[in-house]
Amino acid sequence: MAANNRRMSGKKGAQVGSGGQRRKGLEGKGPTPPAEMRKGHKKNRVANAKAKQSVRRPAPRGRGGKGTSELVVGRNPVVEALREGVPASTLYVQQFIDNDERVREALQLAAERGGINLMEAPRPELDRMTNGLNHQGLVLQVPPYEYAHPEDLASAAYDGGEDPLIVALDGVTDPRNLGAVVRSVSAFGGHGVVVPERRAAGMTAGAWKTSAGAAARTPVARATNLTRALEAYKKAGIVVVGLAADGEAELGDLAALDGPVVIVVGSEGKGLSRLVGETCDHRVRIPMPGGAESLNAGVAAGIVLYEAARRRV
Repeated sequence: MAANNRRMSGKKGAQVGSGGQRRKGLEGKGPTPPAEMRKGHKKNRVANAKAKQSVRRPAPRGRGGKGTSELVVGRNPVVEALREGVPASTLYVQQFIDNDERVREALQLAAERGGINLMEAPRPELDRMTNGLNHQGLVLQVPPYEYAHPEDLASAAYDGGEDPLIVALDGVTDPRNLGAVVRSVSAFGGHGVVVPERRAAGMTAGAWKTSAGAAARTPVARATNLTRALEAYKKAGIVVVGLAADGEAELGDLAALDGPVVIVVGSEGKGLSRLVGETCDHRVRIPMPGGAESLNAGVAAGIVLYEAARRRV
């Protein structure tokens, strides 16, 4: 009987419920973050080590040199840069960040693309990196752009059995204008863009975004001295054409667009600099019946490139 009582006493009877107090523990906490983001995981340690090396390691210089690394700061700018295919080496994510849609999308885009290190960092570290900008917990590191040499653009055209069609920018400082020119060069079969090393827009994240992906297939060369680069093109038999509101000829009358040509576009306000203008073989104007005084670099380059492409076809 005693043994039977022991068996009976081992059975569970009615239990007092939790009153829903444990329900919160059953709720989901969102998708599991990638291994690179999980603290203590091997992939997280490897990603952190690679990220530190990429920041500290000096970039080797090519023939055209390399730009400087850049940081894209803030949730919307980071997501837009990843959507547009802007090159990136590291995505920094603040520890204990509020996991909203933009953060999840940034992590997903970075994981899908591959080759982007994911690194978790405390807020003070991100504040230091961004000099106190409102980063909202997301910072994207854009690696230095590898510029081509001006000679490479002409060589690539000749190697492909084509006459060079190149755009050079003189005093254009807005990266969005540079991105628009790169996009037009790509659309109309051009062979690249040349920018001066100083006092000019470079291939920043803003230029990449405006190019709408064209920067991935259209090279940008950087010249230490734009005038000398244009003179070298002339010695190679390439005609240098400068756009100027007071140009001696109209665009439609210029026969040089049929052959190897470099189109030089100045800034919207000042136009071509004196030395660059004197180096050009021709100075042409775009007829504007509407009476506008000038066009921005992206629009002006697009018009001339269309005319060149139309004639070449």
